[in-house]
Amino acid sequence: MARPAVDQAALIAALRDPARYPHPAGTVERIETHISHVLLAGEYAYKIKKPVNLGFLDFSTLAARRFYCEEELRLNRRLAPQLYLELVAICGSARAPVLVPAVGTTEEAGVIEYAVKMRRFPQSALYDRLAASGELASRHIDALAGVIADFHLRVPACALQDPYGSAQAIEAPMLENFGQIRALLGPQLAAAGRLAAVDRIEDWSRQTHSELVQVFEERRKDGFIRECHGDLHLGNIAWIDGATVPFDGIEFNANLRWVDVLSEVAFLVMDLQVRGRDDLASRFLNAYLEATGDYAGLAVFDAYRVYRAMVRAKIAAIRAGQADAGEDIRRAALADVAAHIDLAQRLIEPRHPALVLMHGPSGSGKTVVSQVLLEAGGMVRLRSDVERKRLEGLAPGTRSGSGQDRGLYREEATRATYAELDRLARRVLAAGRPVVVDAACLRRWQRELFRALASEAQLPWLIVACSADEALLRERVARRSLLGEDASEADLAVLARQLASAELLAEDEPALRVDTGNEPTATSVGRILAALA
Repeated sequence: MARPAVDQAALIAALRDPARYPHPAGTVERIETHISHVLLAGEYAYKIKKPVNLGFLDFSTLAARRFYCEEELRLNRRLAPQLYLELVAICGSARAPVLVPAVGTTEEAGVIEYAVKMRRFPQSALYDRLAASGELASRHIDALAGVIADFHLRVPACALQDPYGSAQAIEAPMLENFGQIRALLGPQLAAAGRLAAVDRIEDWSRQTHSELVQVFEERRKDGFIRECHGDLHLGNIAWIDGATVPFDGIEFNANLRWVDVLSEVAFLVMDLQVRGRDDLASRFLNAYLEATGDYAGLAVFDAYRVYRAMVRAKIAAIRAGQADAGEDIRRAALADVAAHIDLAQRLIEPRHPALVLMHGPSGSGKTVVSQVLLEAGGMVRLRSDVERKRLEGLAPGTRSGSGQDRGLYREEATRATYAELDRLARRVLAAGRPVVVDAACLRRWQRELFRALASEAQLPWLIVACSADEALLRERVARRSLLGEDASEADLAVLARQLASAELLAEDEPALRVDTGNEPTATSVGRILAALA
């Protein structure tokens, strides 16, 4: 005989009493969403799932709620083990609940509800709060890119017989967004002049999807559909004890987390862009690609980025239409809808890719200039120091111990590295994105590779020739070698060899010269972007 459903409203009210907790609780606060209650009690938070069935999730039975609590712990401990502590069983009655560890408990033993016990952290640590206050910085983004890249490389890929990530599975929710947005806010969008934009974004999405069907299937076969976080936006990431901690991944619907890793990256990039941080968005994307080497994913990146923008527009539209939403909440939600539609409209505009080729000896500032350039110009950077190691199966920070003309730096390895840079540059440009190649390019044949590419693709291109006083070059190289934190392994002997053997730029090579010892980097980047324009 089935147990009668617990009065969850009475249970939540009883759990507002600090005496119900086996630890100091202070004043117990409650946060409610459409699928859960979160009780903030002292150093901990208790998340209780509502007994609802919304189609895309089903928490209607106690057994289901236990299962999804356990899934929430399993999935989120992959990225935030310090936050997700244990499954708690709630026994007794709705009005006199008792919290105990769930190990060994059953419904038959008197359990009336389950909760996920989590460690609390200050809300000011959330990345969206940091972004709003202007405190979100490069260190936060670099740490996040490293965490997500490592996560994506180690989580399992879906089996080929599974339906996840197929072209059909991608198209259905993509198109669903547009119908739902029109049903929720059609008249308001028409009055605001944005309904035509929604139509245009839908047409672009349909056309782009049809062109990418084969690519989607190849991504699936190549193992890029993985069990991801599923909801990676700034509100689900925190900076705790000097580390980035993504949390609150999706447990309730496998279709929403078994996705292309670049769909997850696109979500985070889109969220940074809608907040006006294109610079950090480009920094994150480049750091992720440099760590994973997944430049092939750029072919589907824009499709996913537009899809994620429209998902967020739909969620905001739902929030705006909720009966209990106050006027302030409704106004903010409508502004959120508009912002995401406007971003999606900007993302589907045709782009004009270009190629920038860095040039100069070690220590001349190529990587520093190209870093600022990629953030300011939305470029994708390819680094010879990184790709040289990737070809040998080494991580960027690995010290190979190779000497001049030996190991990674033998002639055939150098030629293979430049061939790989050429191949990757073609792939990035084919995806419609401007590319900056960060390599010494001290020999004419190396530069000719990219001249030929630009000529073949009929793209604007530019050599950025970086230089500095030799004493400064030596100081930079020595300092970098001592720190050992960069992918480059060039030392003073390598620098001396480069300066002695470099083939100077010819008159027919279009170069913009940058003295990194005297000109501010921002000024140099401004000149580069102006030259490309």
